[in-house]
Amino acid sequence: MDTAPATPRRQTGYDAAPTTTPQTTRVTTSHVIQSSPHYQTTRRHSLYGTEDRVIIDPGSRLWKVGFSGEGKPRDVFYAGGESGTSVWTLNRAPGLLEREEEDRLLEARLQTSLRFVFHNSLMTDPKSRKVILVEHPLLPLHIKETIARILFDNLQVPSISFASSHLLSLLAAGRITGLVLDCGHLESTALPIFSSRPLFPQLRTTPLAGMRLSSHLRALLLLFGTYIPPLTSLSAAANIPAATRSMRVPEEVLTDAVIEEIKTRCCFVGEPLDVSDAHIMSPSGDDSTELDLPPSDPAMSESEFSRVSADMESNFSSQHAASSGFSVVSHSQVPNPDRRPGETHLQALSRMYTRHSTATDLHMRVDPPASQQTGTGRGTLVIPGWIRERAAEVLFEGGDVDESSMAEVILDSLLKVPVDLRKALASTILVVGGTPMLPGFIPRLHAELVRAISTSPASASSRPPSRRERPRPAPYDRYAPLCPLLPYFTILNNPSPPPPISSVSSNAGKAPAFTPATMSWVGGSLAGALKTGGVEVAREKWDEADVQSDDDAMETAPETMRSPKNILPDWTRSPLPAGAPPAPRPTPVQIPISTETEVGA
Repeated sequence: MDTAPATPRRQTGYDAAPTTTPQTTRVTTSHVIQSSPHYQTTRRHSLYGTEDRVIIDPGSRLWKVGFSGEGKPRDVFYAGGESGTSVWTLNRAPGLLEREEEDRLLEARLQTSLRFVFHNSLMTDPKSRKVILVEHPLLPLHIKETIARILFDNLQVPSISFASSHLLSLLAAGRITGLVLDCGHLESTALPIFSSRPLFPQLRTTPLAGMRLSSHLRALLLLFGTYIPPLTSLSAAANIPAATRSMRVPEEVLTDAVIEEIKTRCCFVGEPLDVSDAHIMSPSGDDSTELDLPPSDPAMSESEFSRVSADMESNFSSQHAASSGFSVVSHSQVPNPDRRPGETHLQALSRMYTRHSTATDLHMRVDPPASQQTGTGRGTLVIPGWIRERAAEVLFEGGDVDESSMAEVILDSLLKVPVDLRKALASTILVVGGTPMLPGFIPRLHAELVRAISTSPASASSRPPSRRERPRPAPYDRYAPLCPLLPYFTILNNPSPPPPISSVSSNAGKAPAFTPATMSWVGGSLAGALKTGGVEVAREKWDEADVQSDDDAMETAPETMRSPKNILPDWTRSPLPAGAPPAPRPTPVQIPISTETEVGA
C-alpha cells in the first residue's frame, strides 16, 4: 500500500541532533573519518563519497525517503501532489499512442519526485550516494526501468540496489522466515519467505486495499451521511435549526483529501459480529433504532453511487471505473438481515450495524461546494458512527475469485507452500502497509483467520441421498488441511495478542514497535547499514547495456519503444535463484582405451 498518515509532516532532521559543525581529522591512512551530526559514531568515506545509502520506498501515492542507519524516514510526501493523486495505476492504455503518452507523463512525474527527493527532502548530492530501491514484487517492469533511467541518466547515481519490500519488512522484524502481508493503496499481496528467500510462485494478491476502502467509504457517506450547509447570514442562526438544513452529502464535498482524513483519523475496525445475535432485531413496532437520515432519493441507486465514487477515486478510464467500482458490502456476514416493510438491503444493514455499534457520530468541518460559497463559513459533515466502525468490512468480506479477503489471501498462500513449511510460516505472520494502521485491523485479521479455519463447512444439501446405505459425502472445505495449524496462527506485530496456549509458544506481539507503514523502509535502512541488499546494478553496467541496446535497435524506433534492460532484476521472467549449492558430482573414472597396432601396419 502503500498509505501513511493523511498529512505527512516533512522532517529536516532530529530534534536531538547537536548543532555543532562536523569536525574532520587527518589520520595516517588515506581514509577520512568524519563525525556525523546525527550519530555518536563515525562514518567512513568511500570512492563514491559517504557510504550511507539513500533508501527510497516509492509507492503509488506516498514516498518514504531517508538515509541508511536511521530509524525513521527523513521525509514522507505525496508523489502526485498534495491532492494525493496516484503516480501510476495497475492498468495501461490498450492503444500504442495512448500508452506512449502515459509513459511520458509517468516519466515526468517520476523525474519531479526523484529530484525532489535529493534536492529538497535529503539535500544531498546524488552523484555520491548509492541508492537502495524498495520495490514491490508486482511493480511493473516499465516503471522500474523508468526509475532506473532517471536515477542513472539524469541524477547519475553510482549504483541502485533492488530489494523486495516483503523481505525487508521481515528483516526489520528480526526474522528471515515468515509470511508477509503488504496491504497498500492499489492492492494487497501475501508473500511467504523462507530463509531469506521469497517464494514468488506462492504469491497471492487481491485488489481489496486502501483504494477500495476509500471508494467504499465515499459511497457509504453519499448514501447515509448528512451534510449541513453553512448559514446564509448570521441572523439565520437563531431562526433556522440545523435539523431542517440537513441534506444529502454533495459529491463535491468528498474530495480525496477529505476522504483520506476521514479514513486515517476517524475510522477504525470493529470486532466481527456474531451472526446468531445479528438476526435478533427489534420488534416491528419499535422505531427507536431507526436512523435519523435525510429523505432518500429513490431516483438514485447504489450502482450510481458506485460509479460516482469509483470515478472520483481513481484515474482509470470511465468504462473501467464504472465496472470496477465497489461501493457497498455485497457479501456481508449477515446476507439476509430482517427487513422492515419498504426497506432495502442496505438500509437493513445500516440499521443492524447501528444497533450493534458503540461508535458515536462525528461532525467534521468541510469546505462547501462552489455553488454554496456565499455562506458565512464552512459546512458540517456528519459521519455516522457505524460507518466509522464498519467501513473496513469490505476488506474482510471477499467478493468473487479475483477479490479474496485479507484472511483468504493468507490462507490461500499457505495452501500453496510445501507442507513442511506451513507451521513455520503460520506462526510468523507479519502485516505491513498503510491500511493496517487502522486501529483494530490486525486483531480483526487474526480473528478472521481463526474463524475461517474453525468454522464448520456449509451444511449438506437437504436433498435425501440416492441410496440409504451410502452415507452422504462431507461438504467441501478448502481450508481443511490447515486445521491442525489453528493453535499456531500468530501475527508478529499484533498490538493486542490473544493469550497464548500453554502447550504452544506464541510469537504474537514480539516484533519491534515500528509502524506497519514504515516497516519496509526500516528494513532497507538496516540492509544499507549492514552493507547488504538485493541485486545491485552499477552505473557502468547500465551504460554498457544502454549503448548495446542503442546499437541493436533500429534507428527509426522511438525512445519509448526500447525494450527493458535485461540487467534489471525481474522474477517474472528470470529463473528463480538456486537454493543450496548442489553436491559435487564424482568425477567419472575414464578407462583408457588401448589402441592395438594393426597387423601388417
